[in-house]
Amino acid sequence: MKDTSLSRSRTARPPRLAPAGKPGTALADRLPGLALAVAVALVATALGRLVPVVGGPVSGIVLGVLVAVLVRPGERMRPGIAFAGRGVLQTAVVVLGAQLSLGQVLRVGVSSLPVMIVTLAACLAAAYGIGRRLGVVRDLRTLIGVGTGICGASAIAAVTPVIGAAEAEVAYAVSTIFVFNIAAVLAFPVLGHLLGMGQHAFGLFAGTAVNDMSSVVAAATTYGSPAADYAVVVKLARTLLIIPICLGLAALARRRARTADAGTAGVGQGLPGPVRVGRLVPWFLAGFLVLAAVNTVGFVPSAAHGPLNTLAGFLITVALSAIGLSTEPSKLRRAGAAPLLLGGCLWLVVSATSLAVQFLARYL
Repeated sequence: MKDTSLSRSRTARPPRLAPAGKPGTALADRLPGLALAVAVALVATALGRLVPVVGGPVSGIVLGVLVAVLVRPGERMRPGIAFAGRGVLQTAVVVLGAQLSLGQVLRVGVSSLPVMIVTLAACLAAAYGIGRRLGVVRDLRTLIGVGTGICGASAIAAVTPVIGAAEAEVAYAVSTIFVFNIAAVLAFPVLGHLLGMGQHAFGLFAGTAVNDMSSVVAAATTYGSPAADYAVVVKLARTLLIIPICLGLAALARRRARTADAGTAGVGQGLPGPVRVGRLVPWFLAGFLVLAAVNTVGFVPSAAHGPLNTLAGFLITVALSAIGLSTEPSKLRRAGAAPLLLGGCLWLVVSATSLAVQFLARYL
């Protein structure tokens, strides 16, 4: 089936979150659009606190789309909106590293690692196979896959600049994942009780099968305080999987670019030359690693974790608000129901895989 929804996938497509502009755009040119994105994010943050299950980032992208449809920001706003959708987003990924410690991964126990790895592998395989069958374009199925398999909006934020996904694709991916986050919050505690799951077992299930942190906390807290504590640690450890995924996607993008260049030059479609790992690491991912390492050795005070977590969440909300502001609703309408159906399939795959791996580990 041909990929007809949204924009067609293209080899080595450059990032499209920030429209091409003049080099060295002045800060003054960016201020109006950036201020608008921050204003939308402030309202979205307040709404997210009133309805924690929804959260600020999702509220931001929804409000941004509403403003884009009703107000239609002019050309004067574009430089700042583009900067917020890319630069602020990348900064948010860096700040996320301060929440993680490699020691936390060890403390959750080796039993959680197989569940995380197997569920992610199953999710990415299903995203590729089912997404192609449904005709979902490559970038969109990648975003839905990593968002479902790792950590929702945070994973989408990290992967977007690596693969150069379009604003409409980001908006659709976040919205799709949000739908199934709500479904998980409502259904998982009931399912856990029906299956007679213990607190740690349910915490592991919630931490690996729900992707957004606010939804993980909501689902696990409903089940019990011990489940919530365990789920949060599993979720933080799961966030580390962003690193190898981003590196792998960056390597694939570079290989496609080199192959495309070779084909255009008429020198064949052979394998590209060797890839330098250093060039595959985007600056924001390197910053993410540095902050995670600093936190691991204890240089980030525990009192700073809360404010940094709040800052990261707000920066992601600003970025997603900007993406909402730059979204063209007509593109979402043209996407049809296929991406939403893909998100539902992946949600079921991840949930079933998490339960199956726990069952096999217990009884085999």
